[in-house]
Amino acid sequence: MPSLDDSTRGRILFGGDYNPEQWPEEVWHEDVRLMREAGVNSVTLGVFSWAKLEPRPGAREFAWLDRLMDLMHDNDIGVVLATPTASPPPWMGRLHPETLPRDENGQTVWWGSRQQFSHSSPVYRRYAAALTEDLAARYSRHPALTMWHINNEYCTYDWGDEAARAFRDWLRRRYATLDALNEAWGTAFWSQQYDSWNEIIPPRRAQYMKNPTQVLDFRRFTSDALLECCIAERDIVVRHTPHIPVTTNFMPLWSGQDAWTWAEHEDVVSVDIYPDPKDPLAGQYNAMIGDMTRSQARGPWVLMEQAAGPVNWRGVNHPKPRGLNRLLSLQSVAHGADGICYFQWRQSRQGAEKFHSGMVSHAGEHGRTYQEVRQLGAELALLGPRATGTHTSAEVGILHDWDSWWAGEQDGRVSSRVRYEDVVRAWHRAVWESGTAVDFARPEGELGRFKLVLAPHLYLLTDAAVDNLLAYVRGGGTLVCGFHTGVADEDDRVRAGGMDARLRDLFGIRTVHEWWPLDEGDTVECGAFRGMLWSEEIDAAPGADVVAAYRGGELDGRPAVLRKDRAWYVSTLPEPEALRDLLSEVAADAGVRPVLDGVPAGVEAVRRGDLLFVLNHGRDPVEVKVPGTHRDLLTGARIAGALELGRYGVAVLDAVT
Repeated sequence: MPSLDDSTRGRILFGGDYNPEQWPEEVWHEDVRLMREAGVNSVTLGVFSWAKLEPRPGAREFAWLDRLMDLMHDNDIGVVLATPTASPPPWMGRLHPETLPRDENGQTVWWGSRQQFSHSSPVYRRYAAALTEDLAARYSRHPALTMWHINNEYCTYDWGDEAARAFRDWLRRRYATLDALNEAWGTAFWSQQYDSWNEIIPPRRAQYMKNPTQVLDFRRFTSDALLECCIAERDIVVRHTPHIPVTTNFMPLWSGQDAWTWAEHEDVVSVDIYPDPKDPLAGQYNAMIGDMTRSQARGPWVLMEQAAGPVNWRGVNHPKPRGLNRLLSLQSVAHGADGICYFQWRQSRQGAEKFHSGMVSHAGEHGRTYQEVRQLGAELALLGPRATGTHTSAEVGILHDWDSWWAGEQDGRVSSRVRYEDVVRAWHRAVWESGTAVDFARPEGELGRFKLVLAPHLYLLTDAAVDNLLAYVRGGGTLVCGFHTGVADEDDRVRAGGMDARLRDLFGIRTVHEWWPLDEGDTVECGAFRGMLWSEEIDAAPGADVVAAYRGGELDGRPAVLRKDRAWYVSTLPEPEALRDLLSEVAADAGVRPVLDGVPAGVEAVRRGDLLFVLNHGRDPVEVKVPGTHRDLLTGARIAGALELGRYGVAVLDAVT
């Protein structure tokens, strides 16, 4: 199988989405000049070009793309060629209204934006396959082609009749019989029992709360239906170019697609990351998505999109301060990225994203944005030969699961304040601030390589996942689980006792009496720290150690943190400093060490291969002690014992022997 190495060839891919159809052709040559000066070696073409390539059904207009492909090749710029199927032309919706998705209320989602396609429409799939076939046939031997980019940010939901038909087919494959479906969905509740497959519809607008397992299965189905679209196009391009790697770009920590499953069908895993420049923890968010994507890829990955400056969809869209774009880009390399790309090359002058930044902003080549891009391109060229293809090893794993996320979002949940992604981020932050390398893993995945496994919040766990956790601890691993974990099985059926009995025994929990969610602004005293968001009324079983207990209120004296041998249970969300200290203590006991000892607050140290990345996420200069002698690959300077980093400063250190 082809891999990312086939595209990078010892370089870090650097560039972004290039949409030259928005510009007069004379601008293309100016673009190429600026690309070469900035060190751009890769562009993505055709992402939203369906209407230009097929202006009417069956027509093909490739001449402009031929010229672009040739222009890129003549200037040593590789092309990541996209199938433009994320945005069907208006003629498709007009001629084939069944290709348009419908929302939960049955309203048609019309053309005029993007991604207005029903993933389950045979007509949409037929047109998408035909255009993909012709693209692959035409450019399969073009020397500029380095990678295929299928669709863009698959994220379309559809509750319409096409989706209903496909949903029923998916359910037949999953359950085989209506009896099995009725049992899994608990349809005895509220007289929901189904007597015919044709009675089943997507979870559309209802009078009151929807059946939670029906909603869960619809989320599973939607991810699978979109994946079917992706695989269909992937198989076409692979047939024409078996030597060219294929990707599709994920949105970061997005609930709509099970990226663990999707990654198994890609040669290259890529993601779009847009940290908020005003977020003081933007670096932690960037690191978390990098760690997650690297784990899905099992190695190097591609940052397919980021913003060189502001985005245009946050309400208040702040530009990136001087140096932040460089810092976050080099941080992504530290966390395993072998490609640093942007949306987009040149900032649009028209359309919905004209205030979304580009590598060349409205200020042009003399603007700060482009000048910083040029600097970054030169530095990535220095790092490429040493960084690409290398790996990051981690002894700590964070468990993340889409089924658990989906099930936990049901209408009738215990607390609407609990947001799965926020809890995961809080636990990752604790590990990140402690300076410890971390991977992500599936609950059913291979855990033996980790000394410490963290499960921040896994409401739903399959029997296989529970068995896997037990085997991990029996094998000598240390496990720390957060609140409301192991409550439901794969059908979202609450397990007897409110938590799987095997997990209760593992953690030393005798009884789960009640869950006590907290209101906005409320906390619970837990002795040396305070808990947020959640608390639980539990009894400890004989043999369990109460590490911390609730103080005051209804839960006075009840366990807040329990430990039984190498298994820990944290029944609240400790405040950030307390969670960091707790997990650092557990990690040290498990034999896990930070990447670099004594790192100042706001400084991150990451080891990738033989290189040590040291990054200052603050605006003030800092001194970082680094044992031994190193050479900074970015400046050539010799570093002995200590390192000075300025505002948003980065050093990439290679040990001198």
